[in-house]
Amino acid sequence: MPGFELFGDLERKEVNDVLDNGVLMRYGFDGMRNGHWKAKELESELAKTFSSKHVQLVSSGTAAVSVALASAGIGAGDEVIMPTFTFVASFEAIMMLGAIPVLVDIDDTLTLDPKALEAAITPKTKAIMVVHMCGSMADMDALRTICNKHNLIFIEDACQAIGGSYKGKPLGSIADLGCFSFDFVKTITCGEGGAVVTNNNQYYLNADHYSDHGHDHVGNDRGAETHPFLGYNFRISELNAAVGLAQVRRLPEFVKIQKRNYSILREALAHIPEVTFRTVPEGGEESYAFLNFFLPDLESARKVSKTFKENGIDACFHYYDNNWHYIRKWDHLRDLKSLFPISNEVKQGLEYLKTKTFEQSDHWIARNISCLIKLSWTEEEIRARAQKMVEIIKAF
Repeated sequence: MPGFELFGDLERKEVNDVLDNGVLMRYGFDGMRNGHWKAKELESELAKTFSSKHVQLVSSGTAAVSVALASAGIGAGDEVIMPTFTFVASFEAIMMLGAIPVLVDIDDTLTLDPKALEAAITPKTKAIMVVHMCGSMADMDALRTICNKHNLIFIEDACQAIGGSYKGKPLGSIADLGCFSFDFVKTITCGEGGAVVTNNNQYYLNADHYSDHGHDHVGNDRGAETHPFLGYNFRISELNAAVGLAQVRRLPEFVKIQKRNYSILREALAHIPEVTFRTVPEGGEESYAFLNFFLPDLESARKVSKTFKENGIDACFHYYDNNWHYIRKWDHLRDLKSLFPISNEVKQGLEYLKTKTFEQSDHWIARNISCLIKLSWTEEEIRARAQKMVEIIKAF
């Protein structure tokens, strides 16, 4: 991670195909294309990769979450349960629909705690969104059981977890709807892009229409298409899809490299008694995009993180002090700092954040360091990095 580290001739060929025929839009202009439909090809490849019936490409991972929720009928005043540890896009995508993000604690998987989740369900709860942060998953069977018990829509945000699996199923393909990001720093990239994955035909048709102004995409005359319902513009371009098409075909290559580098780092750190690792549920396999480990306390984690940076160990994140990925620093959400008026439903729905604390999440995130696994490292470089990391941790 990320795929841009290994751009090559395959990506250039796919992009040049688009530039040569001159059609950058994914819909229409059939006569000019010379048979090139990069977005359609990428959707087909992703369906195989995710062992899923349907894939709808969109403009970003954030768009994928909004489109997935809208496709399942989630909107104004509905509560969507999500974890405290994620990216700000998670609550942004929920709020864009007028729905209310309800944040709950994580456990030692660094994802949704099933007990905390069930305790947060109210009559307004319509969906649960698990976020497979840093390439691994929650107890998916437990979450599915809760969703079935309470008749809730189950959403997977697998934006950071392409290549991971749970009991033989690709992450993102397990819930009612799955969401992926292919932005510039993901394991496979389109530059900007995302996808909604589902086996539900109605959700797929809704996503297809909603992400393109409500167009029904019937026939081959775009101007004659009807609009069964309102939609918005979340389209991906052919240029972005072309890059992703080359990248997804290289996914096994990328995951193999990630696993090698991850394994070298983990083996080295495992010899330090004070280091423990995130829990991966039984039957789960990480994508190996990140190595996450815990130190004994907040002070140790802060010192080690600071010393890593001072000694050139880049791309290791201490999320407790991170502005983007953990509830502790999301003051703009708590204070509802918005360019436009927020609906009263959302204002009232988010009042709980004024006083809510998340001690359980703090316990795990405060002690966690998350190391991005790069594809471009040589084995010599990764072993030298591992040795330096071990020396720094032992010093504290």
